[in-house]
Amino acid sequence: MTRPPNGRGGDRPESATRVLIADDHPLFRVGLAHALRARGFDVVAEAENGAHAVELARTRRPEVALLDVRMPGMDGIEACARLVALDPPVRVAMLTTYDEPAVVHAARRAGATAYLSKETDPSRLAELLGRIVAEPDRDWMPHVDLPRLTGREQQTLDGLAAGLTNKQVADRLGIGAETVKDHVASLYRKFDVGDRVSCVREAERYGFVRPDAAGGRDPDA
Repeated sequence: MTRPPNGRGGDRPESATRVLIADDHPLFRVGLAHALRARGFDVVAEAENGAHAVELARTRRPEVALLDVRMPGMDGIEACARLVALDPPVRVAMLTTYDEPAVVHAARRAGATAYLSKETDPSRLAELLGRIVAEPDRDWMPHVDLPRLTGREQQTLDGLAAGLTNKQVADRLGIGAETVKDHVASLYRKFDVGDRVSCVREAERYGFVRPDAAGGRDPDA
């Protein structure tokens, strides 16, 4: 890993950090590339989506990638997982306006090193990027406390998300309605809510509600 850059403008030393930028908004992408080059970084590739970023990374060999979360086709989360799996791996900083816990958690699971706001001042962003490269063993990801659900609670939540009543959930799971009521009460406590709509909304924010929300998990023993 090379040291963070010290040069300015076009006078980049050979040791300048090699950066890949992926964002589907051309003006933002070009502006960010210009800002980083002006601060001594070597922007070796610019991509409009995750698939293009992975393709470019294989030939341009960036040390670090700045990825938008939401991009058409392959998004930043999937691209992150593929970039960190390359040999040598690419360190990834997610650069986004989304701060939902579920997105942060997904980025961490994908192997992201950092999670930065698009509203960060360019000079501050360059400073952070340099520190991320210079301190490879440091965890720069924000901490997210996720509720822990049992298998039955997840199945109950899936039922709530599908609009089922307690009795319908009970019939689907083969358990008593009172047991389902207990699971619903537990879900309310864990998501700190007082009604079904808020429960499902919070569960979506944390990534617990899936497209196949009607079940599929084995219950706890």
